[in-house]
Amino acid sequence: MSASETSAALPPHAQLIQMGTASWVSALVYAAAKVGIADHLSNGPKSAAEVAGSLHLHPQTLHRFMRTLAGLGILTEQDGQRFALTPLGHALKTGAPGAARATLLSFGGPTFWRTWEHVRYSLETGKSAFNLTWGKPIFEYFGEHPDEGALFSEAMVGFHGLEPPAVAQAYDFSPFETVVDVGGATGNMLAEILGHYAGPRGILFDRPQVVEQASALLEARGVSDRVTIEAGNFFESVPGGADCYVLSHIIHDWTDNQCATILGHCRNAIQREGRLLLVEMVLPPGDTPHLGKIMDMVMLVFPGGQERTEAEYAALLERSGFRLDRVVPTASTVSVVEAVPI
Repeated sequence: MSASETSAALPPHAQLIQMGTASWVSALVYAAAKVGIADHLSNGPKSAAEVAGSLHLHPQTLHRFMRTLAGLGILTEQDGQRFALTPLGHALKTGAPGAARATLLSFGGPTFWRTWEHVRYSLETGKSAFNLTWGKPIFEYFGEHPDEGALFSEAMVGFHGLEPPAVAQAYDFSPFETVVDVGGATGNMLAEILGHYAGPRGILFDRPQVVEQASALLEARGVSDRVTIEAGNFFESVPGGADCYVLSHIIHDWTDNQCATILGHCRNAIQREGRLLLVEMVLPPGDTPHLGKIMDMVMLVFPGGQERTEAEYAALLERSGFRLDRVVPTASTVSVVEAVPI
């Protein structure tokens, strides 16, 4: 029986309690990432007593914590109360593929947790709880806290890591000459597209403090010679004259009025026969479960944006001079919303 089937077999009150106490596990996994337990076990099994000193932790309590992590499948307990990494544990190491540690540190840290304390404010007002908690919008905050901003950019790669390959597989980018990744952060999506299709060149466009971190990723992915990095603000303009504009998880960050500004700049910049591609979690109708329905609340509480249905995207695009042509599903939770200028 799968975990979801096991959960569904519980009575309703137990299911609700299970949902509510999931934060306990979140806090423990965040703590494991924060203290760097996986890095300290990377060379082989150790007991709590052997690593407690370097971690500045209480040995007996650390043993209890490691035993708990073993129960979660992150560690495995061996003879002599020594613990080793499981595949989950190896994925928690600093720099491991998938950026799990950075994602946990960003989403599980105090900046995010303290914001969630004010979710009622968002429900009462329809406004961002992050702005209330920290006195400024989330991306402005990250601009003023570059270490957290860099961690968040890495977390985006981790959280959305399965999407770029799925997008490149599901949508044919071969006809395009130039793909502009608007708000493309460090270039993860653009690198995947260019790595999959040899023909197009790319332009990576985002805020100066974000794109300055992009060169290393593009170099490592072998596409740096085909990418031009441009710094700017998509509320003011976007690079002009390309035949493909990709906005991956950009539109969901903003209100309809703000999106109209961003999309308006894309409409002014795009070639007449070009394509606008929104990579987003298109919400299914009715009671159909979907990660996007949880993310809709995340967007409300943090940037003040929203996830949208196909009909909502169509209306938003028409307002900005585009026609929704089709929605291309992928093997991940996102779809490619393709639009053409009108």
